[in-house]
Amino acid sequence: MAGGWRAPAQAGGMLLALLGWVSSCVTTFVPLWKSLNLDLNELEVWSMGLWQVCIAQEEGVVECRPHGSFLALPAELRVSRLLMCLSNGLGLLGCGLAAAGTEGWTPCQDRPGLKRRLLLAGGAALGAAAVATLAPVSWVAYNTVLDFWDDTVPDIVPRWEFGEATFLGWFAGAFLAAGGLLLACS
Repeated sequence: MAGGWRAPAQAGGMLLALLGWVSSCVTTFVPLWKSLNLDLNELEVWSMGLWQVCIAQEEGVVECRPHGSFLALPAELRVSRLLMCLSNGLGLLGCGLAAAGTEGWTPCQDRPGLKRRLLLAGGAALGAAAVATLAPVSWVAYNTVLDFWDDTVPDIVPRWEFGEATFLGWFAGAFLAAGGLLLACS
């Protein structure tokens, strides 16, 4: 009964890792990283993502347009695109490696050393995916706060605020880190 805690820890780690990976993928592609509500025109809400800008109107009409040029984007959005895509790839790789190393995986049952290395590699990949998720989300949030409190911009000018994807990205990074830690420790 010495190893009785490993299977539940691995199942919990896989569940957290998969939840974090799916959340990271959603965070990458939804256009809700920044939100702008115009006081002059309360009928429109603007939202910006890594790939497009959307305008939601009161009638329920949402119009989205992709960013014109990759090079015209601010630096934090350019780097965020790359890091979030890297995070999605590392998360998928980590989930695959960790799944092959769990106790429920039967093809490698007679090679416990290989299973242990697969679990460690999967946990490390998930930890790297967590960092690659948390870094761009936090950088965009930091720049949003700086821009919001910029004293050189007149008060009448509307300012970008946090979008829902910012919070989802933080949760995704936390889930990836917790899942990777549980898998590596089991």
